[in-house]
Amino acid sequence: MAARATKEIFAILRPLLAQSGAQPAAHVVLGTVQGDLHDIGKNLVAAMLEGGGFEVTDLGVDVPPEAFVAAVKKKPVQIVGLSALLTTTMPAMKNTIEAFRAAGLREQIKIMVGGAPVTRGYAESIGADGYSETAAASVDLARRLTGT
Repeated sequence: MAARATKEIFAILRPLLAQSGAQPAAHVVLGTVQGDLHDIGKNLVAAMLEGGGFEVTDLGVDVPPEAFVAAVKKKPVQIVGLSALLTTTMPAMKNTIEAFRAAGLREQIKIMVGGAPVTRGYAESIGADGYSETAAASVDLARRLTGT
């Protein structure tokens, strides 16, 4: 409920921030990886990132690697956030990172991963640039990854 309320608040604040000339710290594309329909954690991360001054494009749930790649090709993106709640969908994180490599985009973006079963060790093993245990910590991670 809190994530939904925060999302509605930012729908009101976004135009006001644009009018004030405030520039986003960076553009983040988020999504729950292919095969996973859970989004509460991802929605909290999106709300926290927006509150932290980041522009967020939320691709939703069950997002195939090709959709993440297409989003990065569509508009300049500094960070891609991959979420998984099910251990059975965690390999889709690695598949998505490989899709960025195959598309020649991996060096242009930072990839952060998270979700209940995800660990720092797993993030390192699949080649992610960062891992966060909580939605609040994801803002600090995004700032470190972008130098903002």
